[in-house]
Amino acid sequence: MSRKVMITCAVTGAIHTPSMSPHLPITPSEVADAAIGAAKAGAALVHVHARNPQTGQPDQSPKAFEPILGVIKQACDAVINITTGGAPTMLVDERVKPAEHFQPEVASLNMGSMNFGLFPVLARYKDFQHDWEEPYLAGSDDRVFKNTFKDIEYILTKCAEAGTRFEIECYDIGHLYTLAHFVDRGLVKPPFFVQSVFGLLGGIGGHPEDVSHMKRTADRLFGDDFEWSVLGAGKNQLAIAAQSVMLGGHVRVGLEDSLWLGRGELARSNADQVIKAREMIESLGYEIATPNEARELLKLKGSDRTNF
Repeated sequence: MSRKVMITCAVTGAIHTPSMSPHLPITPSEVADAAIGAAKAGAALVHVHARNPQTGQPDQSPKAFEPILGVIKQACDAVINITTGGAPTMLVDERVKPAEHFQPEVASLNMGSMNFGLFPVLARYKDFQHDWEEPYLAGSDDRVFKNTFKDIEYILTKCAEAGTRFEIECYDIGHLYTLAHFVDRGLVKPPFFVQSVFGLLGGIGGHPEDVSHMKRTADRLFGDDFEWSVLGAGKNQLAIAAQSVMLGGHVRVGLEDSLWLGRGELARSNADQVIKAREMIESLGYEIATPNEARELLKLKGSDRTNF
């Protein structure tokens, strides 16, 4: 029971659009404040995307990240994780630019291409604040989130010299085998931070058997060389988080992954979800990891070696 559980909080992402929740962080100050609040609530790592402050569209330019990163770093000691996923509409050379420029301790890395179906949410949302939202969601029925072997190698190579490690996002079982391929080639070094994603249309489901299968496969492929975390999309968030803790893993929450705090109740902040996850972890008899404990678990280079 002495094991420490890391909480990651993904504060805004690129899946949800502004019309879905008034609490979704959009502007640089909102994103930074959300990350700082999550860290104060107990998140050891904060996973950061940027958005256009006027429209809320995902924005993967380094300029969009600049007013976010320094504010978070000055206000707390959380590990700052910069996305290389960006949005499914972006190509890899655009997506890698913020991580390449700012050289964070951690960057996310998607471990395979997939159909990324957001279109079912159109059954729940009819009125949109911005012209881009409805086509963005509707167009996902004919959209592949492209992460080829060449794309993955490109990101690994671009970030290698800076010592950035990766939150390796695996949306299906095959993505674990893709990670094993890059491990065999020596392009990824242990300990691996494997973030298994459940419940997004196009990836593995959110059933407890899916979660167990993902963990068993990762154990077989990587043994003691990885730290395992989960994110459950939407209603799956807390149930899958609890299963991960019981299986020896870590958890990710945040408004990128779910807009909800409970059935029919929108989360008013990212911190609210972190607090709920923390209460669950502590009720099971575990302690949450501090940012520095997370740095030790993941063998990170330290915040003093980033470029922000």
